[in-house]
Amino acid sequence: MTKHPQLRTVVIYVSVSALWIGFSDLALNALVATRSELAFLQSIKGWLFVLGTGALLYWVLGCEMRQLRRANEMLLEGQQQALRVLVSAIDIRHKETGDHSDRVMRMATGLARVAGVRGDALRNLSFGALLHDIGKLAVPDAILVKPGKLDEGEIAVMRQHARFGGDMLQKVDFLRDASDIPYSHHERWDGAGYPAGLRGEAIPLAARIFSVVDIWDALISPRVYKPAWPEADVIAYLQKVAGSQLDPHLVALFIEHYDELKALGEPPDGSEPSGRSAHL
Repeated sequence: MTKHPQLRTVVIYVSVSALWIGFSDLALNALVATRSELAFLQSIKGWLFVLGTGALLYWVLGCEMRQLRRANEMLLEGQQQALRVLVSAIDIRHKETGDHSDRVMRMATGLARVAGVRGDALRNLSFGALLHDIGKLAVPDAILVKPGKLDEGEIAVMRQHARFGGDMLQKVDFLRDASDIPYSHHERWDGAGYPAGLRGEAIPLAARIFSVVDIWDALISPRVYKPAWPEADVIAYLQKVAGSQLDPHLVALFIEHYDELKALGEPPDGSEPSGRSAHL
């Protein structure tokens, strides 16, 4: 694609117009005997010119738009690849399974579709879910990978990762609208969460959707400090905290579409997820 695609359109338009005017004038002068005939044919020629150049512009601009869409798709794919490299580093540092962030992203995106999220909002949710724990890059290793329980001071530091994550994404233009999940995925439906203590539908929809998936994943996956919960116990827990910790409507949607959402989270090789995730 040229640096100035509109210049190519203009050159094509002017060239075709010049050829049309030159050859059509020569043809009319050779064929017309009277002024009335000339006026009539000039009118016909003008309308043909308008229709022909309109069709040409439609075709040329269509080609330019298709090239622009392909360029945007390549840019988006490159951004996603770069984000996945970053997320892999986050998961490794957090002693987490390498598929954790990608897994919860796939499931959260699936739940969002079921909830009616579409277009840019769905893309932003996908990015936010993938980067939900990016704020933990600012948490010291002594706290982030501590094998035992955290004390109150350490918990306070760990909880800062939500604010750190939201601030980080606000500094990147194409991720600014994806910051709802990193910032708000630890808010609670009853207002007892953090960092802002939001309640109910004041919590961004993307964060409410992700919280359901994130809690499911934290419970059903084995961690160094706990075994994996049985699937029935995990579902029972989600139902128990619906209306207190989680959006009850989204929990119901998750359970209703559980089999298809669970399939989205399964690793390609069929291996079991493992690792550590301090769900604070």
